[in-house]
Amino acid sequence: PAAGAAAATAPATGPAAAWEAGPHRKEEEFTRAVALGLMDYVRKSHARGCVVSMSGGADSAAVAVLVATMVRLAAEERGVPAMLDRLGRAGQAAGGATTPAGVVGKLLACVYQATSNSSDTTRNAARVVSGAIGAEFLAWDVDALVNRYVETVAEAVGRPLTWGSDDVALQNVQARARGPGVWLLANLRDALLLSTSNRSEAAVGYATMDGDTCGGLSPIAGIDKAFLRHWLRWMETTGPAGLGPLPELSAVNQQQPTAELRPPSASQTDEADLMPYAVPDAIERCAVRDKRLPADTLEVVRGQFPEHDAGQVADWVDRFYRLWRQNQWKRERYAPSFHLDDGNLDPKSWCRFPILSAAYERELAELQAPRS
Repeated sequence: PAAGAAAATAPATGPAAAWEAGPHRKEEEFTRAVALGLMDYVRKSHARGCVVSMSGGADSAAVAVLVATMVRLAAEERGVPAMLDRLGRAGQAAGGATTPAGVVGKLLACVYQATSNSSDTTRNAARVVSGAIGAEFLAWDVDALVNRYVETVAEAVGRPLTWGSDDVALQNVQARARGPGVWLLANLRDALLLSTSNRSEAAVGYATMDGDTCGGLSPIAGIDKAFLRHWLRWMETTGPAGLGPLPELSAVNQQQPTAELRPPSASQTDEADLMPYAVPDAIERCAVRDKRLPADTLEVVRGQFPEHDAGQVADWVDRFYRLWRQNQWKRERYAPSFHLDDGNLDPKSWCRFPILSAAYERELAELQAPRS
């Protein structure tokens, strides 16, 4: 999992000694490093708070919980008055709050934006987690916006848009229809809109530009989905030293992650759309961190996942390299993210792949040749 090299950020005395020597150092370091980064970014950007588009799934829950944890850790270290003073304009916006929960309620708004493909399960999870961390929770429906976009374009192109012929486009328009409303809310509050995309999605472009990538900061874009899901389970049952667990996260952790952009009858899941989360993370380490060619990566990854058919693993490796190559343009447009380990994919720092490139074409053809 990612986040292994985050710098320790807790006070030099008190709880720090316990967690640094404890069995959950990686989880603690990730939590405290991102919390510190968020505190610094909110303060230096002169934002008056944060807004998160809350889907009811793992990624947005993680971002919202990290904002609340930022407040709780800072309050534990400095006390509420000193923390508010440190936060500048955000502290002024939370003026009058005397508890960490009160500060979170004034600084963080979580928004659930439903379509006809959204479920009661995710709506309830978004509401429960938002309430547990003390955030303001708002919910509205964007179906009318989605339908109007679809009707307008269908009329222009002279044909109806259907799931049989326009699957990806009909999924993406739902994600994009959520962008303007949540941006408007952030503007009204003079707040920082936080993007919720993770590193596993960034690697293969499994994200909708101007949809779930909307935001001025992307706190978890440097962290893979497998670690995020592990961290959320840890937050549910254990939590950071001095703060404890957040049991309400069970509403998120018991779900199979899904974008909920196809009709419910499609039973859409993220892993069915891509591959099991652990697989792209293993491929990414070989392909990006270790700079291996596809055939070498396949040999390594096959050994790591013997439970899967060798041909299936080869398909996954092939798909990863093709999606990685095709989606550099998306990574170029991600909001700034935190560099937490040596697997960062942020092209603004070091990991830049040519946008127009035929790299790996020959190697991928060779990878497929024996099975064609």
